[in-house]
Amino acid sequence: MCGQSIETQKAFWDGRYQEEGRIWGDEPSKTAGMALAAFRRHYVESILVPGAGYGRNARLFSESGFNVDGVEISDAALQLAKVFDSKTTFHFGSALDMSFVDKNFDAVYGYNVMHLFRQADRQRFLEACWNKLKDGGFIFLTVFSEMEESFGRGGEVEPNTFESKPGRPVHYFTDDDLREHLRSFDIIETGVVADPEDHGDGPHTHTLRYILARKPRESVSE
Repeated sequence: MCGQSIETQKAFWDGRYQEEGRIWGDEPSKTAGMALAAFRRHYVESILVPGAGYGRNARLFSESGFNVDGVEISDAALQLAKVFDSKTTFHFGSALDMSFVDKNFDAVYGYNVMHLFRQADRQRFLEACWNKLKDGGFIFLTVFSEMEESFGRGGEVEPNTFESKPGRPVHYFTDDDLREHLRSFDIIETGVVADPEDHGDGPHTHTLRYILARKPRESVSE
């Protein structure tokens, strides 16, 4: 089945950023620090951040000396990013097709983006990331796990994908599911991390899955 239209996604995020501003505060996710350490170990120099928002996580990388580009579908978020994260190069557009970014990268960091799509669009997202990675490049993704408190809320529109709000699907990943999604990559590490946030209903902690993987060097981009 088809996922949300680009227009629907843009309208949702524009509305949220206009209403809530820097929704998740100024500090990066705990997982951005994990990705930073992994990227340093593997001598990464350039990083692409799809669904970059106002730059909460991208700024950690850019201020740490990496060359960072962010992709964001919300004009409202990009207006916030101009003030919040001046070192990252931001591009307006969808994470489902990043062909408008005219270079490839050593690494991709995607924070809680892939679980917002239904099956077909999750594959589109991964293909878009694949096509922006250099051969041998790294990808670090975080997603909601099946251990999230919100798991099972709303109508189940696909296996382990629920709409607690109409038109807003959320997919909850098991480890096997996450590995299957990235089967085209060489998987280095997966795990679970407790990621604290303070927004909306106040302080709470998400139980996320993360994966670090590598695009095979012999691969050829489609």
